[in-house]
Amino acid sequence: MPVYDYKGLSLTGETRTGIIDADSPREARIKLRSQNLMVTDLSSRSEKVRRDKKKTKLLDFRRGLKGRGEVPMYTRQLATLLKAGIPLAQAMAALIEQCQTADLEAAFRDIRERLTQGLSFAEALAYHPEYFVDLYVNMVKAGEASGSLDMVLDRLADYLQRQASIKNKITAALAYPFVMIVVGILIVIILMAWVVPKVMQVVEQSGQQVPAITQALKAIADFLGAYWWVLAGSILFLVLLHRFLLQRAEYRYRVDKFKLRIPVVGELFKKSAVSRFAISMSTLLKSGVPVLEALRIVKDIVNNAVLARVLDTVHKRIIEGTDISTPIKKSGVFPPVVGYMIAVGEQSGQLEEMLDRVAEAYDEEVEVQTQKVTSMLEPLLIVGMALVVGFIVISVMLPILKISDIRNIRR
Repeated sequence: MPVYDYKGLSLTGETRTGIIDADSPREARIKLRSQNLMVTDLSSRSEKVRRDKKKTKLLDFRRGLKGRGEVPMYTRQLATLLKAGIPLAQAMAALIEQCQTADLEAAFRDIRERLTQGLSFAEALAYHPEYFVDLYVNMVKAGEASGSLDMVLDRLADYLQRQASIKNKITAALAYPFVMIVVGILIVIILMAWVVPKVMQVVEQSGQQVPAITQALKAIADFLGAYWWVLAGSILFLVLLHRFLLQRAEYRYRVDKFKLRIPVVGELFKKSAVSRFAISMSTLLKSGVPVLEALRIVKDIVNNAVLARVLDTVHKRIIEGTDISTPIKKSGVFPPVVGYMIAVGEQSGQLEEMLDRVAEAYDEEVEVQTQKVTSMLEPLLIVGMALVVGFIVISVMLPILKISDIRNIRR
């Protein structure tokens, strides 16, 4: 059943907006009139999605999708409703009633409609990959097959909340350095755009010889004033070129390989990817997803082309008859301890538990590495800002002091 966005007026003249599902625009208007709403605007959400898909990916600077952060909460609620014996379609209706995000509500409505049409829950979720990734869909599929959908949804909620927690910790740790960079850039722009030109004007009117360091500052200020648009355009061009080239597998591989080689920061990227691999693999295996299918899914989740290529090799070696740990040990990308722990897990039949331990250990290491990165970045940023601002201040003060000395001598 199609879903429509509507805007209308109530009997009291209040403007109301929302979404409604109906077989046609006419039926949608009839439903809204029965709710004492006079419709002023009605548009099909499917047409909106098609328009959005026509936008070029090159210019799509991925804003946070509305409602994506609420998926873990609703997953947990859905698991609770199913444990209470409420049928899936009715549980989805309950989620729809309390959902406050229009885009996510529309997705829930579409999923419920597909359920009533005879599709499985996993098949209905697959129509909304913007909210439910392959890992989510495949875990639900395994849960439906084993009759333990409520338990699988609980695991999914735990997994999603854990991943969100790690991401939030890294973001919070890097927020202060980012703010420092922004403030530093603003200070330099203000000095170069307003303070430096006025000082240069005073110096030139005095007729005194300008020190070399001041001449260098003036040249930089003149260049930025005349060609700022060239600089801004070049940066924009490089960003767009980078985004375009990222669509090519080889370029993405080289970029991710370079990230892993960056001192200190590279270790953070690697440990974060290893943690994501371990917890994702463990969650999938616990939910009954086969190893080969789990590797295929996790390959797209680690968010690093270097590790993804290793997992692709592992996938091929398993098909040839080898175990998981041997190609991981030989990769040179995964830390040796990960390969040995996976080997122990395979031999003891406790691979999921070992992967959980790997994830826990590397979650802690991600926290430690994040603190190490921020503790190094902060003094580097302070020194860098001090050098730039100091250069500007010295360049400005030298000619002023020289003019002041000459005036004192003349007196």
